Amino acid sequence: MSDESPTSTLVSLHGINRTFYLGDSKVHALCDVNLTIAHGEYIAVMGPSGSGKSTLLNLIGLLDRPDEGTYMLEGRDVTTLGADELAAVRSERIGFIFQSFHLVPRLSAAANIELPLVLAGFSKTERAKRVSQALQEYGLTDRANHRPNELSGGQRQRVAIARATILRPAVLLADEPTGNLDRVTGEEVVKLLEKLNAQGMTLIVVTHDQTLGARARRQIRMVDGGIARDVTNGAVVPNDAP
Repeated sequence: MSDESPTSTLVSLHGINRTFYLGDSKVHALCDVNLTIAHGEYIAVMGPSGSGKSTLLNLIGLLDRPDEGTYMLEGRDVTTLGADELAAVRSERIGFIFQSFHLVPRLSAAANIELPLVLAGFSKTERAKRVSQALQEYGLTDRANHRPNELSGGQRQRVAIARATILRPAVLLADEPTGNLDRVTGEEVVKLLEKLNAQGMTLIVVTHDQTLGARARRQIRMVDGGIARDVTNGAVVPNDAP
């Protein structure tokens, strides 16, 4: 990917390094990563455990900062932002889906979906409108008042997806989204994510599932904190500096 025009480029990482210290051990989680992602892409990030997949996802999602390098999000250098500014960008432009759902146990499905709207300061009328629409779109209307422990795994993941997309983010980051689901339910969730991508939302999925990874139009394989292979529709993408 080499097109750097503001209209097409969503994410641009240049010379990204991230190191963690575990006791006396130094772990190079990300090593000189260069990566460009365009609006609307569907990407699977794969690789063995400890290869840097989740660290890369957390960094793109502004949950972590690089030790070195530059991260441009929609043409804005987010590595220079303060904590409050990062939180605002993360809330407005990035959606997250996790293997373990991360729903608030004491809140109903509707209240979980509504939470980002509350934090963003939307009016009660607008919140009710958007939540009602989301419940209908995700087939959860009859589960609106159920708490997470009263929902199936697939229903919980649909609530999580609805919550992640209620603010209409530019990119949806999914970390092993089918990891806690059976094959049939997982397939339903994947189709739901792919529908969102078809509507224009950028989708980045971290997965160990080769079958799921093969569905993406672009596959990035990570090894030892670096991008070992980057393939789009069968063509290798050069991993040079953006």
